[in-house]
Parts: sequence; structure tokens; C-alpha cells
Amino acid sequence: MAFQRNMDMKKCPMPSQDPNVRNKNFDEVALGYTYEMAVNEARRCLHCKNKPCVSACPVAIDIPEFIERVANEDIEGAYEIIHRSSSLPAVCGRVCPQENQCEGKCVRGIKGEPVGIGRLERFVADWHREHNTEAPKMPEQNGHKVAIIGAGPSGLTAAGDLAKMGYKVTIFEALHLAGGVLVYGIPEFRLPKAIVQQEIDNLKAIGVDIETNMVIGKVLTIDELFEMGYEAVFIGSGAGLPRFMNIPGESLKGVYSANEYLTRINLMKAYRPDSHTPIKHSKNVAVVGGGNVAMDAARCAKRLGAENVYIVYRRGMEELPARKEEVEHAMEEGIIFKTLTNPVEVLGDADGMVRGMKCVEMELGEPDASGRRRPIVKEGSEFELECDTMIMSIGTSPNPLIRTTTPGLETNKHGCIITEEETGLTSREGVYAGGDAVTGAATVILAMGAGKQAAKSIDEYIKNKNK
Repeated sequence: MAFQRNMDMKKCPMPSQDPNVRNKNFDEVALGYTYEMAVNEARRCLHCKNKPCVSACPVAIDIPEFIERVANEDIEGAYEIIHRSSSLPAVCGRVCPQENQCEGKCVRGIKGEPVGIGRLERFVADWHREHNTEAPKMPEQNGHKVAIIGAGPSGLTAAGDLAKMGYKVTIFEALHLAGGVLVYGIPEFRLPKAIVQQEIDNLKAIGVDIETNMVIGKVLTIDELFEMGYEAVFIGSGAGLPRFMNIPGESLKGVYSANEYLTRINLMKAYRPDSHTPIKHSKNVAVVGGGNVAMDAARCAKRLGAENVYIVYRRGMEELPARKEEVEHAMEEGIIFKTLTNPVEVLGDADGMVRGMKCVEMELGEPDASGRRRPIVKEGSEFELECDTMIMSIGTSPNPLIRTTTPGLETNKHGCIITEEETGLTSREGVYAGGDAVTGAATVILAMGAGKQAAKSIDEYIKNKNK
């Protein structure tokens, strides 16, 4: 060790756009560490021998080792360590909930703030992208074919790991662009699409084929994929079917699911003046829900020029499931939080357009099955909230298309595919699954972990089959 540890109690702040500037554009909010900031922050890491941060990483990146390389100013060496475990480091460095995972276990967080692991991962991935000129090396082929359904985080990860093992991998993606939730769900200001595309291009460079506009269950079935010579199939089709509250007025014009709203903006670029799929520019927007997707929808609405954007959530600020950073950014950008509030009816005008919501105030009672305190309606608390657009962000479930066209594929009551926890194997031989198609809507990094686990299992399955 040729450097002195940095014993600052707080992590180096991340430079970002001014809130009153960024809430009018779709450029990335967080600007990233400079070289000096990254090296200084890396030197806060104690390089613990027992590595508690690694145990909390779903893809098991050797965090102390990559950070030690940054501290020693070997940035390319740091990238090599990260890339052994993660196919999408520039993505994870931006959207991973590090506070609940690696940083949540950081020893420096006991008496101060944890090391900025996510910020350092982002810095290393960006530095590599900007400075590396070598094309990824094509692995030696082993003669076996695997099909991946869905080009989201779990599918891309499984494809990358299998391709590195020598498999001929084809991803079948329903949309016209690869990336899944990374391109249709997460806004440009949190995750620039050029970065996602670069990660996808890297996979193509090591031999991964991506077939777009391929709706499996419609164009081809899983059984037909096996007939085409694929020896195993991984289902990473996500959970893109939106849920609604089933309250009066939900069919009025101006009611969106968060999925539709964000897909129009992120994938179809509806915020541009020349867009072929324009979206309503609203004056008052109410987003129902309190997760990261709700924050994304609300912040997009603000950037589209809405005067008032409300987060309507039936529990309190302490119970918001969204990342702390996303909530703070939303508040800085002028999003109004109406917590302990629940809509009971969408109100319309004579033309069938949304004009507001009838809401009730809530209070928190005893904990429910999830461990969170159950919201209870306050008697006589009805009020109207003026809005011309309502966005429902209360969760999603897997599309039923694959399960209804694949005989013998077992799912639970929520439509999620049932798998073996350790392997990702489904009830069908040779068919594996992971990510939101199994768990329901969850995080990018958990989906990546499932893709990584399934790739290992698929490799073992095909090797054993061909002994």
C-alpha cells in the first residue's frame, strides 16, 4: 500500500445538475466523480479481510479489491475485477440500491457514511468506456446453443456469462430495442441510453445475437425453440403487465399506467417536439405509488412542464419504498408529496377527460403481513385533488403470454414462474427463469444475480447432458 487511508467520516459528494435546471431537461442528473474524487473516496475503504460488502452484492463483485485498485490509481485493473462478475457495471453503478446492499454492510458506515461503492463502480465503468480502445475478445465456441427470452438485465447477464463460456447465445426480445427496463423504464436523466447501448454492443462483440420484435409465445413458442436446436432456454421476460386499483374512473382519458407513460417517454422519446408518439403535456399530475417507478414518472412529468406534480402514497414518508436518493432528488426538483393519502375515484369532465381525484386521508395501524403498518381510512376525510393526468404506479406482474403457451410451466397465483431457488430451473426440463418474471417487480441487480445463477446452472445442465 503506497497511499494513506482517507479517514473522513463522510463520503465525497457527487456533483450534480442544479435542481431548477435539471427539472427542465432529460440530461443525466448525477455528473459522476472526477479522477481525483474517485481516488480520494477509494482511499476511505479499509480493505476489510472478511469483506462484508461482497456478501451483500447479488453478483458477488470483489468490492475491496476493485476499490484498492482505484486507490492505487489502476483504473483499468479495477474494471477487470468488476467485469469478472458483472456484465453491466456502468448500469449498476447508477441504478443499484447500494444503500440496501453493499454499502449497507460497509464497516465505514457504522460510525460515519459508507464508502461510495456505487459511485466508484460508475466511475470505473465510465473511465474504461472513455479510455479503452481494445475490442472485447471473442471466446472460443463450444458448439452448443442457448436461447434467452428477454433482453433486460437478467437476460443480458445470462447471455454475457454463457457467451464467455463459449455458448452460441441468441436473445429474443419483444420490443424493437434491446435493454428491457433499462431502456423503456428508467429515464434518461438517471441512466443515459447510450451507456446501455454500449453494454449491449459489448455483448454483441463476444458473439451474442439479439433478435428484436420477437414475441415469444406469439412468433415462436419455447417448444419450437428446442426444435430449432437450442439445448436450454432462459426466460427473463420481466414483469411488464401493469396493475390498477379498480376504482371508478380509471378508464378516463388521461389515466396512464406508469409503464405506458415511461415507455412513451424513454423508449419512444415522446418528450421531443418531433416525436411520432407524443404524450400529453399536463398542468397538474398525480402519480399514485411510492416506489422508484413512481419517482421516475413524477420527475418525467415535471420535465414535460407540469406546474404541480404530486406523489400520492397511502403510507408515510418513512415507509416510501423508493431509494432515499430518488426521493431526495424528487423533492429537490419540486415534486409534492401527499403521503397518507389514497385515491378512491378518478373524476372526469364532460369530455371524458380526467379533472381530478377523490381521495381519503389515511392513518397507520398495526403491521400487516409485510411488516409495514397497515393504512386505515380516516373517517370523514374525503377531499378532491385537482389533476388532469393520473399515473398508476402500484406494481406490475408478468405477462401471461409465455405461461399460457408453454405446457407444464408452473406459475404461482401472481403469474410468476416457479423456479428452484439455487438453480433457476423451472418445472420444464432445460427451461430456466429469473428476474422479475420469477420475483415480480424487483431491482436490476437482483435480476442480474438471477441471470448469473441461471447461466452457471445451464452450463452444468448441458455439460451433464452431453457426457
